[in-house]
Amino acid sequence: MTNSTDNNEMNARDERNEMMPAISVVMPIYNVEAFVAQAVQSVLDQTFEDFELIIVNDCSPDASVSICRRFHDPRIKIVEHKMNRGLAAARNTGILSARGHYMAFLDSDDFWHPHKLEKHKAHLDANPGVGVSFSRSAFVDPEGNPTRFYQMPRLTGITPDHLFCRNPVGNGSAPVIRKEVFKDICFFADFMGETEIRFFDSDLRRSEDIECWLRIALITDWTIEGIPEPLTYYRLNAGGLSANLYQQLESWETVADRTRRYRPTFVAENYKYAKAYQLRYLSRQAIRLRDGREARNLFIASLKCSLHPLKHELARTLLTGVAAHLLFISPGLYRAIETQASTNIGKFQNRQIQRDIANA
Repeated sequence: MTNSTDNNEMNARDERNEMMPAISVVMPIYNVEAFVAQAVQSVLDQTFEDFELIIVNDCSPDASVSICRRFHDPRIKIVEHKMNRGLAAARNTGILSARGHYMAFLDSDDFWHPHKLEKHKAHLDANPGVGVSFSRSAFVDPEGNPTRFYQMPRLTGITPDHLFCRNPVGNGSAPVIRKEVFKDICFFADFMGETEIRFFDSDLRRSEDIECWLRIALITDWTIEGIPEPLTYYRLNAGGLSANLYQQLESWETVADRTRRYRPTFVAENYKYAKAYQLRYLSRQAIRLRDGREARNLFIASLKCSLHPLKHELARTLLTGVAAHLLFISPGLYRAIETQASTNIGKFQNRQIQRDIANA
């Protein structure tokens, strides 16, 4: 028999358990046993502690889920997919399971700065019109070591046409989003003879995040806005094939086709110069892969598609073109110049970040 004090303590504990967390963190896992422990630990190390971590096991064949089960924290919940469906579907499962007011996403090969959730919650709390809050990202190598380089996107004034040309959010581990935003963009689709609700388009295996951000910008009044701190650590792949560049281009074309279904005029007005920016971006990716021939070909294709990047971002476009052609003509000379230039670029980016933080 329990006394009244025991009953009161039990009731209080039940009430705390039933309270919704402020933030739901969704982490899909698939073949990430080398990285997932660092990702999970980076969530548990957050200075803001009122969160739940929803790990969605997308039928990972390796030890990823076993590693996740080694963490004993009541805020962790593991959801199992019965079949592998990809990143977008795993995120959708996580959203449907979430109880938080804000939704944060972490790809399990990336990790976060300890102040990530704290900073985003403050940003969203202070700006009720902002639906998507994202941070800059710091690039890390496959072992998780800093590279001194950052993604440096536009942080404010993000319009649909800007999103169509670029992905200022940068990656799927950068944004924290109000749950109401997903209610505004959800749609129904058929899967294996049954109707399911979707937020990310799970028919896409690439660029599903870009499609989602663009849909938010086009069909809702929510603002997408960044904060200057690099709070996401984005892991660069160890390798990569130039063939993947054309798969990325194909996935962007698919996003354009999806968008054309509900905003045909928007796509018609912006398609050519948006594609030119995509080709310029892929040229830079080819440079990173040390493929001078493809870097040059993609840069030339960008100019043929539209001169918009050259007219509106002259310095950035010329630098890409010079680097692509130099890598093609003289790889050794390019590498020598790149070593010195990389140091200067890293320093410049860091100074810009510090100025932006001071002015925020």
